[in-house]
Amino acid sequence: MRIGFFGAAGEVTGSCTLVETGECRFLVDCGMFQGGREARAKNLNALKFGFDVRAIDFVLLTHAHIDHSGLLPLLSVLGYRGPVYATPATIDLLQVLLRDSAHIQEKESEWQLRHRRRHGRSGSVQPPLYTVAQAEAALKLLRPAPYREPIRPAENISVSFHDAGHILGSAWLDVTLADAGKPRRLVFSGDLGMRDRPLLHDPEKVADGADVLLIESTYGDRLHRPFSETEDELVAAFERTRHTRGNLIIPAFAVGRTQEIIYILADLVRRERLAPLKIYIDSPMATTATHITLQHPALVDSHTHELIDWMRQHPGKIRLEFVADVDQSRALNEVRSGAVIISASGMCDAGRIKYHLRENLPRSECSILITGFQAAGTLGRRLVDGARLVHIFGKAIPVRARIHTVGGLSAHADRSGLLD
Repeated sequence: MRIGFFGAAGEVTGSCTLVETGECRFLVDCGMFQGGREARAKNLNALKFGFDVRAIDFVLLTHAHIDHSGLLPLLSVLGYRGPVYATPATIDLLQVLLRDSAHIQEKESEWQLRHRRRHGRSGSVQPPLYTVAQAEAALKLLRPAPYREPIRPAENISVSFHDAGHILGSAWLDVTLADAGKPRRLVFSGDLGMRDRPLLHDPEKVADGADVLLIESTYGDRLHRPFSETEDELVAAFERTRHTRGNLIIPAFAVGRTQEIIYILADLVRRERLAPLKIYIDSPMATTATHITLQHPALVDSHTHELIDWMRQHPGKIRLEFVADVDQSRALNEVRSGAVIISASGMCDAGRIKYHLRENLPRSECSILITGFQAAGTLGRRLVDGARLVHIFGKAIPVRARIHTVGGLSAHADRSGLLD
C-alpha cells in the first residue's frame, strides 16, 4: 500500500490524498488551494494532478469546504467518471458550493478581461479552472454515504463515515482494506471540530485502534482561548460600535461560520449580554446553507434546538434579514449607523463582503470583526496584519475602521482536541 499527499501537507489547503492498494486507487478529498496568487498557481498546476485521473476507482469526500472539494469539477474535466462518496448533508451543501466556486471563477475572468480592455491592454486573461456547466457535471458523480452505514466502494474495501463535528455533514473516515491479504485499518480525520461548541454534535470518537491514522494538525501546536473570552471580545466589539454609531461588518464563511455566529449572537441576546439585534445576512450561499442546516435537524445539537425555539417565541429580540438580490445588498451601503452585516467570503477575497468593506473601511466609527483564519495573500490577512491602505476593485481604500480579531471561533480542534 502506498499513500501520497497532493495538498494540505506542510500547508492548510488543497487536501488531496491518494491511496494505492495494488488492487485499486482512490482519493480522499480533492480540494482547491486557497490564499492569493500562489494558491492560484498551485490550482493551475493541478491540471496535471501528478497522477492518472482516469485510473482512480473512487473518491471519498470528508466535507464540503472548497479546500477539500473544490477541484472535483477539474477531476471530472480531466476524465474521472467514477463515484464520489459523501454524507447526504455534504452533498446538499456541494450543490451550492461547487456551483458558486465556478461562478466566482467565471466572474473573475470576465472582470479581468473588462479591466484589460478598459485600460487598453491586449492579451488574454486566465480562464476559470472550470465552468458552472463543468461543476454541474461533477455533481452528478456524488453518491450518499450516511453516517455509520458501511459502504463497499470496491472489492475488499469497507468505508464508514463518522461525524467529525467540523461543519454540517463533515466526517472522519474509517477505511478497512485487504493489503496483501491482511486487513488494514486506516482512519482519515478530515477536519475535526471542537468539543462543547454550539450548533453541531461533538466529534465521534474512534472505537479501538487503527493501523494508520492520518490526522489534520491545523492547530496542533496551540490551544484555542476559552470560549467565554471569545464571547467577551464579541460583546466589546458590539458595544464599541454601538457607542461610535457605526456599522459592524463581519466577513464569514458561508458554510458553518455564518450559522455559528448567528447562534452565538442570538444566545448573547437571550442572556441579555447584548441588546436586541437586527442582523443582515448578505450572502446568497450563506442563506441557502442556513436553510440546508435547518433541513438536517438530526445533525444539530440540543442547545441549538432550544435556541431556535426561543427565537421563535421572541421574534423581536433578534431579527434576521436574509438579503436576497443585488439591489438589496447595495441598499445596505447607504446605511450609515447601526447595521450588523454578515457577508461572505470569509477571507474577504470575493463576493459581497468586498463592497461592504469598500464602504465601511474608511470610516473610523465602523468596526470589522474578523472571526476566522485568514490565509496569506488574502485581503483579510492584510487587514489582520494592520494594513493602513488596501486595494478593492482596483481602488485604494484607507483603513480607518477598527479591526477586531476574534481568535476563539475556529471550527478546527486545537492541540488538546486532536489528542483527545
